[in-house]
Amino acid sequence: MSVELVEVVRSGFRECIHRGSLIVLDPDGEVLVSLGEVHTPIYPRSSNKPMQAVALLRAGFVPRDSAELAIATASHEGEADHVEAVERILSGAGFTEKDLRCPTDLPGNELTRAEVLAAGRTPRSIYMNCSGKHAAMLAACAANGWDTDGYTDAGHPLQQLVTETILELTGDIEDTDLGIDGCGLPIVPVPLFNLARAYSRLATAEVGTPERAVADAVREHPFLISGTGKDDLKLMRAVGGLLCKAGADGIHAGALPDGTSFAFKIDDGHERARLPLTAALLHRLGAGAAANAATFDSERLAVLSSAPVFGGGVRVGTVRAVPGVF
Repeated sequence: MSVELVEVVRSGFRECIHRGSLIVLDPDGEVLVSLGEVHTPIYPRSSNKPMQAVALLRAGFVPRDSAELAIATASHEGEADHVEAVERILSGAGFTEKDLRCPTDLPGNELTRAEVLAAGRTPRSIYMNCSGKHAAMLAACAANGWDTDGYTDAGHPLQQLVTETILELTGDIEDTDLGIDGCGLPIVPVPLFNLARAYSRLATAEVGTPERAVADAVREHPFLISGTGKDDLKLMRAVGGLLCKAGADGIHAGALPDGTSFAFKIDDGHERARLPLTAALLHRLGAGAAANAATFDSERLAVLSSAPVFGGGVRVGTVRAVPGVF
């Protein structure tokens, strides 16, 4: 059964509770914290993207720089730098936006979306947060001479390789019934324990491997993989060397340079629970971080671990990890 992970306190009154499950593993893969149903498969949503990117590199996707690899792992906000990076992948592989099979959308960033609407423009596939991954998949198909019209189908050679790669990195998964993610691609169900283990493997992979290339690209470009004001950007700026990736509906997974890793799922999928929970967890890990190569901004993490609750335009409460939960 899941446990109480995050609480919302307004004017000293406990107003809401977000339940969920959470796992923390040490660098050797031993359990440091286990709360809730950590061995039950969940859909990691976009937290699977770094593993999907590993598969794309193995399939022959050759990014011209780390920015192109980063955008292939992104849940981006459709800002100018995001769109430019996706366009570079498409044009470099001989494709255009019309070849993308992800849904159309408006930019996630509020300012960019307002500018698009003010200019009378309409939703585009390239604005969709998964467009970088889709562009890289087209490039991988081109490198192998695979059909691109059906690249989103579970039976396509590329998607079969993606599934095999995720199963390899996560390990020991029995339930592999695929679902369909929001962008139309197959999604592999993964227990939180296995998801954390996969992130540890990415974070500690040897230089020169696809796993290490993906991890380094994400760590180098936290803005490209997320966007202005997003959780992953804030957290990776607060903890140097952190590798992390948010997934829709309350998912988060990450790892420190020494392989200490975590993954959690908020039952009700509320996004407001993610940032304070991850920040509080990292703040705790940072207190004993002498052995790993991460640099922790403790003051910044303390701020991020207590999201404000407002009333009448002033702060009257907080969203925070349940005291003593880990």
